Amino acid sequence: MNDHRQPPGRPEFESTPGYAGDHGYYQHNRSADHDLGDGYGYPPEHDHDVYDPRGYDTQGYEVEDYQSPDYQSQDYDPHGYAPQGYENRDHDDEYGYEPEYDEYEYSDARRRALPTAVGAQPLSRDERRRMNELARRKRRGRVIGVLAGAVLLGGMGAAAVAVYDQISGRDVADYAGPGGPEVVVQVHSGDTAEQIANEMAAKDVVKSEAAFYRAALRNDAMNSLQPGYYSVATQISGSDAVSALVSPDARVGALVISEGRQLHDTRDVQTGAVKKGIYTLIAEASCVGPADTQKCITYDQLNQAGAGADLAALGVPDWARTQVANVPDRDRQLEGLIAAGSWDFDPTETPVEILQQLVSASAESYEATGLETAGAKVGLGPYQMLIVASLVEREGLPGDFDKVARVVVNRLAVDQPLQFDSTVNYALDTTEVATTDEDRARVTPWNTYAMPGLPATPISSPSINALRATENPAPGDYLYFVTIDKKGTTLFTRNYDEHLANILLAQQSGILDSGR
Repeated sequence: MNDHRQPPGRPEFESTPGYAGDHGYYQHNRSADHDLGDGYGYPPEHDHDVYDPRGYDTQGYEVEDYQSPDYQSQDYDPHGYAPQGYENRDHDDEYGYEPEYDEYEYSDARRRALPTAVGAQPLSRDERRRMNELARRKRRGRVIGVLAGAVLLGGMGAAAVAVYDQISGRDVADYAGPGGPEVVVQVHSGDTAEQIANEMAAKDVVKSEAAFYRAALRNDAMNSLQPGYYSVATQISGSDAVSALVSPDARVGALVISEGRQLHDTRDVQTGAVKKGIYTLIAEASCVGPADTQKCITYDQLNQAGAGADLAALGVPDWARTQVANVPDRDRQLEGLIAAGSWDFDPTETPVEILQQLVSASAESYEATGLETAGAKVGLGPYQMLIVASLVEREGLPGDFDKVARVVVNRLAVDQPLQFDSTVNYALDTTEVATTDEDRARVTPWNTYAMPGLPATPISSPSINALRATENPAPGDYLYFVTIDKKGTTLFTRNYDEHLANILLAQQSGILDSGR
């Protein structure tokens, strides 16, 4: 490959990828995507470690090898849910290249998404009164006891069940059969066992609130039940209903989106491995019911809904609607507008309703960083800031995000093309460390080799860390950067001759070899 490409009459503008999303190990005359793969001698992206016959990964997100005080990994349980209620991100290797997630800087978002256990709350006076009324409906005469000092679910055990039985009587209405079709029930943050029992009875999962409540007291797993949506059979016993609810397989509509992920599936040029896009992840999380009768929203349905002309119905915020309305490829108009993080959605809703929920909530999280006003410092609007943040996500290590943001801002200020390989790959739905001359010559609304300025949309869902770095770029006059070794050491400079010397260091380390 030519290591010194430049347009006639001006030096070429270099950037180097590093840690997040699509970043490669280097940026020489381009920013490269990070999906390196074994062909380069670097570990493959975790999404690509294990794939089914269609090329899709089957083991979810793996624990990253990159360990430092700032970027710690966290395991996923076998069902794909982050144990702390927030997502993990695919780190490519021990040096942190081509990750999909920056754990450290998403701590704020993680706290926002932290699951809250439900049920383990004291009975208030009103709740005791309601439970007494519930008991009266199940037996004649006056209730002769109260749940004095009891705590719902937490630590009650057999003694609490005995007290409850004293109050309500053992003869509660309960189903005793194989059950009917599955329905989706919602558990809200802070729900008591009584509130969950009401929901289960209202959906005809159980015959009576008391049947579920009594069974809930006997099952310690109810103490760790998380808010979200659950698919359970109708017309089953209270005991079976509780068992079904606490089963990991019952959770539906639970979605984890890693930072730097795109709407659509992408393919690694070297390995052929497919990384699932956001629409695929939503489609998989939408499936309800047993395998033989399972109902799912499809990728195509989501793609069609996301391309709709009614931007308000899709939840697109006011600050983005004008630009989104002018996106040349409608299939890509929601790119970057669904934030990385852990989400719960009702899978019984329509594709438009699901997207509206996700986009609206994402806009709120973006706005909480000051997005709507922060761009004034660098002369960019909110949507442009989101675009820049997505580039920063794909082009830099987390520790260098603010410097990468400064390079982007400085180049835009003097009308220098960005020349990022991540923008070349985006339009092709591919990931590749070193793009080809042919691909860089393709004129697309995203290819920053073929045009000045920013791409037409964000190229991924940026992390809050990347967004904050874009809102507060590091001081400096940097125009070029290149990663020079496998450790991720990245050098920034304004001087083109210095940059060429830095490129030589990168070439000597071997990280500029694309294998093609």
